[in-house]
Amino acid sequence: MKFFKPFWSYLGITLLLILVLSGCASNSQNTKTKTITVVLDWTPNTNHTGMYVAKQKGYYKKNHLNVKFVQPPKDGAEQLVASGKAQIGVSAQDTFAGAIARRNPLPITTIAGIVQHNTSGIMSRKADGITAPKKMMGKRYATWDLPIEQATIKQVVQDDGGSYGKIKKIPNNSTDEVATLRAKQADAIWVFYGWAGENAQVKNFPINYFSFRSLNKVFDYYTPTLIGNDRFLKRNSQVTKDFLKATAEGYHFASKHPQTAANLLMAAVPELKSNRKLIYASQRYLSKQYSLGTDQWGKIDAQRWNRFYSWLNQNHLVTQQLKKDQGFTNRYLSK
Repeated sequence: MKFFKPFWSYLGITLLLILVLSGCASNSQNTKTKTITVVLDWTPNTNHTGMYVAKQKGYYKKNHLNVKFVQPPKDGAEQLVASGKAQIGVSAQDTFAGAIARRNPLPITTIAGIVQHNTSGIMSRKADGITAPKKMMGKRYATWDLPIEQATIKQVVQDDGGSYGKIKKIPNNSTDEVATLRAKQADAIWVFYGWAGENAQVKNFPINYFSFRSLNKVFDYYTPTLIGNDRFLKRNSQVTKDFLKATAEGYHFASKHPQTAANLLMAAVPELKSNRKLIYASQRYLSKQYSLGTDQWGKIDAQRWNRFYSWLNQNHLVTQQLKKDQGFTNRYLSK
């Protein structure tokens, strides 16, 4: 009888050790680093700063994520994300519409708005006096010849009492809007102020600019955005939440510390250093725009989303009618 008590004690300790070790193994599996490929919409720039900050400052690593950035293919980020070769991508609500408003929509969903409001508009030379849409009449507008783009210009010009048909359309081959306007290769160009507008200030080039969202609330849509592969999102709900949590932390940091964030971006992408002044200026501007008007980075307002897609439907700019709330979700965002 003397041997029974030690035997049961040893057995209990052994079982406890097995449980502890198996728990550690299980925990190790749950926290295994997950690799996520993010396809950008363009070369790295200040729209992407928050993600580069999250990588540089270890926010992704803290959430057991290894995030890789890749350049978009010719057919766009949407196709790469839909194929599953990238799990996350950078898109925009206007271009995204064409990917889902079809008989066989691409299996992708918008999961966050990178910038809370549309910061695009029309930029022109100050001396030309194009201070309103109708004043584009008789001038050369550099167009990408895209249906939604041209319908937008037509809408704002007509709303201003002008005639869209009296605008001269020329191909938009510009890679530097300021250089294009300075050389008088075009009179008016659709730009994103955070880059082209700030570039004009850096280069001391006088401009006129009006934003689309100041003219019509329909055009306060989401651009740029983050999209995800539907299959990946469904199978990796917590991983997606962790990615967006770390990304939000990166954008919050960039909002509060624009110069440091710009430095982190340039450290990750050294070729941007040749445009250091523009990077700093652009970052100062966009740091105020990422979460403008909301306390939750990335949140998509359903009313604004639906308003723009209703306009696309009404103007027959999509092959399949877009449904209410189609194409986006806020479910993966941190509260």
